Amino acid sequence: MTSGDPSDDTEENFVGYRRPPRTTRFAKGKSGNPAGRPRGRHREAPYQSVLGRMVTIREGGTTRRVTAAEAFLLQLAKRGVEGDGAAARASLSLIEESRFRQVAVAPLHISWKGVDPGSVTSALEPLRMARTLDPYRSTARIVLEPWLVEAALARLPQRLSPADQQVIVKATRTPHKVRWPAWWSEHP
Repeated sequence: MTSGDPSDDTEENFVGYRRPPRTTRFAKGKSGNPAGRPRGRHREAPYQSVLGRMVTIREGGTTRRVTAAEAFLLQLAKRGVEGDGAAARASLSLIEESRFRQVAVAPLHISWKGVDPGSVTSALEPLRMARTLDPYRSTARIVLEPWLVEAALARLPQRLSPADQQVIVKATRTPHKVRWPAWWSEHP
């Protein structure tokens, strides 16, 4: 308007809100994203990245790290054993399917502990008085914690025989950490 050129007033050359300069606008027939989306990206759901992540689970008072896939299968099997019919059918179909597939993968070990009601052994682990050496075996050896051995020895009314002393040393998880009494003859 300051210049007398009438082409400045045309709508085509107007620059402002939502009207970039003509030289920077996209050309007709030419893509604004010439490279486009790379081929093969986002075709499948990211199951491997999600199920391959490590998660922490708690079993019987102890924690351990497993993959999300393993945690999912353990939960599914647990619900199936507890009586959930849909979970039982799903876990059985997964077992059948895995039998037919011969994949070179480490086998999945699911261990269930059957404990008699009133069994003292099942109470020792949650109270952190003992530890199972191999939690995946039903016949695994349980060893006593050093602090428990020390407390029990302090309460004894009489001395133990050497045979009993050897049994206690073998049943202690870390016998070298126990402060044995002065009368103790069977040191580790």
